[in-house]
Amino acid sequence: MNKKRVKLLALILWMIIIFVFSQMPGNVSDENSKFVIYIFNLLGLDLNSVFGSLANFAVRKGAHFTEYFILYMLFLNVLRDRFTWPKALVFSLLGVFLYACTDEFHQSFIPGRGPAFRDVLIDTSGGLVALTAVYIRSCFKKRNKGDIVT
Repeated sequence: MNKKRVKLLALILWMIIIFVFSQMPGNVSDENSKFVIYIFNLLGLDLNSVFGSLANFAVRKGAHFTEYFILYMLFLNVLRDRFTWPKALVFSLLGVFLYACTDEFHQSFIPGRGPAFRDVLIDTSGGLVALTAVYIRSCFKKRNKGDIVT
């Protein structure tokens, strides 16, 4: 299997993983968040003492952010082979935003879940932070080589 297909397969698999998480009813998703809080407790970080009653909310929104940070990186990995660097950066963010929108629409059909534009913003901000990190890294790499960033 060639590299381009592996990159595309990784992107599709990650999108399926996000879909599967979104398919879980609200009570199951809530239990998963409580399990994450429990794991953090075992590691010595009591999220309930840090965030109080918002610990579950923080874990859920942190998961949104992280899922879409990773999604951006996978989109970029695929699109950089097909477009110029600036277009790949922008189109990857657009892909994250559009997938976040479809994910929220999907959740409107799941018991105990519902669409929230706030989540689209959190998801897209995960992609935006990834874009920023990648861009800054590329600037430093080019600067160290003496090249001009394009």
